[in-house]
Amino acid sequence: MKLTYRGVSYEYDPIVVETTTGEVGGKYRSRDWRFRNLKKPPILVPRANLTYRGVTYNKPDTAIPGTAAPQAAPALSMADKARTLMADRTQAVKKRQQSLLSRAVEEIGATDDVSKHWTHIQGQIQPTFRDNYDRFGGAVS
Repeated sequence: MKLTYRGVSYEYDPIVVETTTGEVGGKYRSRDWRFRNLKKPPILVPRANLTYRGVTYNKPDTAIPGTAAPQAAPALSMADKARTLMADRTQAVKKRQQSLLSRAVEEIGATDDVSKHWTHIQGQIQPTFRDNYDRFGGAVS
């Protein structure tokens, strides 16, 4: 089909989209209507090699060379899962305690370095800290 726009003529061939009439339909303002579904969704090919934060976009169903298939992680026993969970929670409590201590020192205007205190050096948690500062177990909405 030959078209002209602002004096420039060009050949335009619209993309033919094959559709099938869907089963869902009805009447709207006394006119029949039906959903039309695509037989095969169109695959749009990018015109340029696009990147976002260092990751390139590829065409769908294109294998990227150099990537290995993801390997399944070995199954952990219940004891290992519990040990990992407890270690993660202990580490989170230590981080919270250290940040609370550094904020308190900054708030009172002390010049002492917080990293020299016993909780940071020995990696111990104060006994009452877990009781009153740990995250709440119930759901809050």
